[in-house]
Amino acid sequence: MRPYEGIKIIDITHVLAGPFAAYQMALLGADVIKVEHPTDYDQSRDTGGDRTLNRQQMGTGFLTQASNKRAITLNLKTEKGREILKKLVKDADVLVENWRSGAFPALGLGYDDLRPINPRLIYCSMTAFGQDGPRGVQTAYDQLIQATSGMMAMTGTPDVNPIKTGAPVIDYATGTMCAFAISSALFQRERTGRGQHVDVSYLDTTVSLLAATPNMRFNVK
Repeated sequence: MRPYEGIKIIDITHVLAGPFAAYQMALLGADVIKVEHPTDYDQSRDTGGDRTLNRQQMGTGFLTQASNKRAITLNLKTEKGREILKKLVKDADVLVENWRSGAFPALGLGYDDLRPINPRLIYCSMTAFGQDGPRGVQTAYDQLIQATSGMMAMTGTPDVNPIKTGAPVIDYATGTMCAFAISSALFQRERTGRGQHVDVSYLDTTVSLLAATPNMRFNVK
């Protein structure tokens, strides 16, 4: 028996960090249901080295993070789409989303909206810079967080300027951190019987990775 068999996860994420978090749980036995918009699908569907797969919206960038998941399409901007999601949430253990800060509460799908439906729900939000603050509403990809955190400056030199790491390490690190946070929340629920809102940001994760690095240069403004 795998560790998360019997755990149901609603995965409303896109690109890499969010899908990677849910993918880790799926590998360990969780029943993950990936939710996409009917036409505005996950951007990673048409990314990867195989152009034929990209044209079929089944690019390797998508397949590597979507395996072991079931899938459904919902337009959450419609009342019908939101009602279907709420029905899924009633017996779910986890919901994870990585959209712009405030987007889901604006749709009536924030943690405070879904908690009355399922008090045991672990609701995980992933954002670039956190839920609030001067940059709270901004979104970002891996390379922007590498630049903002100072990581890019550390890997560059005065001759060639800052350099991005080859792999999207921030996406993978944030996804891994998110999976760990969800696991911790599930463990705590075993003791309390209550769910909670888990808040993970790309920048917080990156700064924690750099905490023991000497001569750090921060570019956060």
